[in-house]
Amino acid sequence: MATRLTFSLLMATLALLWLSCGRAAARQRSEAQRHLKRLNKPPVKTITSPDGDIIDCVHVSHQPAFDHPFLKNHTVQVRPAFYPERTANKVESHKNSLSIAQLWHRNGRCPENTVPIRRTKRDDLLRASSVKRYGRKKHKSIPMPLTVDSDLPNESGHQHAIAYVEGDRYYGAKATINVWQPKIQQTNEFSLSQLWILGGSFGEDLNSIEAGWQVSPDLYGDNHTRLFTYWTSDAYQATGCYNLLCAGFIQISNEIAMGASIFPLSDYGGSQYDISILVWKDPQEGHWWIQFGNDYVLGYWPSFLFSYLTDSAAMIQWGGEVVNSELEGAHTSTEMGSGHFPEEGFGKASYFRNIQIVDGSNNLRTPKEVGTFTEQSSCYDVQNGNNDDWGHYIYYGGPGRNTGCP
Repeated sequence: MATRLTFSLLMATLALLWLSCGRAAARQRSEAQRHLKRLNKPPVKTITSPDGDIIDCVHVSHQPAFDHPFLKNHTVQVRPAFYPERTANKVESHKNSLSIAQLWHRNGRCPENTVPIRRTKRDDLLRASSVKRYGRKKHKSIPMPLTVDSDLPNESGHQHAIAYVEGDRYYGAKATINVWQPKIQQTNEFSLSQLWILGGSFGEDLNSIEAGWQVSPDLYGDNHTRLFTYWTSDAYQATGCYNLLCAGFIQISNEIAMGASIFPLSDYGGSQYDISILVWKDPQEGHWWIQFGNDYVLGYWPSFLFSYLTDSAAMIQWGGEVVNSELEGAHTSTEMGSGHFPEEGFGKASYFRNIQIVDGSNNLRTPKEVGTFTEQSSCYDVQNGNNDDWGHYIYYGGPGRNTGCP
């Protein structure tokens, strides 16, 4: 009798657990479906990219930005009121760089008055730790040079190799970034190369605008190299996201899709490709604009999204970042940049060239006193330099785990 009773209780408990798990899964599916409906707006046209991405051409006034309550009656600014002025000593070299595009362009283009948006799939959401956290960086993933007085402990799971400037007011930054496809060890790791526009302290109130390229299997479901942007006004806690995965950034370009693959990519010892990114603050409207290459003004982050960056930035950074999950206690073999150290130089190590800042007079100029920072130079390193052809530049990156980085 006791055995039968115990068995019955066990079966009842298992049934309750099964029912509970089923309800939780149903809730997750329902939540994912609602979130997909918020993100994927009805398209005017759809383009299937050779890499499997679906690009939706969405009317400019229907993009996710306008889900923000402060943007309900916003009039889209179709162009910036002011561009940064090029100073007389500005260096802009196109030597050794080749043209670069996005893969989806092979199968079509979006019409005028629409913006191309990479469609989010159900599997994308389910890879995230939660639907709510989808499209967001982990808290405290910012590189902090030793000169920074911070109450924000450095995230041990993130490593960087960067150049930076501080000690002034900055109204934008520009760089031309060598493009590679670094190898990723674990799907929950990523490798990116970007510029950071930073305001506030390195505490809970950090403001950041970021742009560059990344390889992120967790976010995109593959190992393609993709153009991306990011923003936050509270150190990656509750605000901001990648690309157009939340309300905030307003896109105006019908040519370039955030989060879409870029090609071709650089070859070790072979052809080198790079992308140019400029982010600046419009001195009239106060919005932060981004330009890709010489021809594509992508859009803007409205000034109200930020606290400190409503005025200016306190620090600019250029360089690479990886996630190091330290599987079984060993350093990751996820690569940064080309996966090779800076001393190998052009064609082998990844670079940022023509590094510039926008000053208070809205002039693009070469920064003074550029510092460098890396947590572990035996894993990923950075070296800076200056010449007539490239202006200020850095080589950066590395292979991760090696004999000097166990």
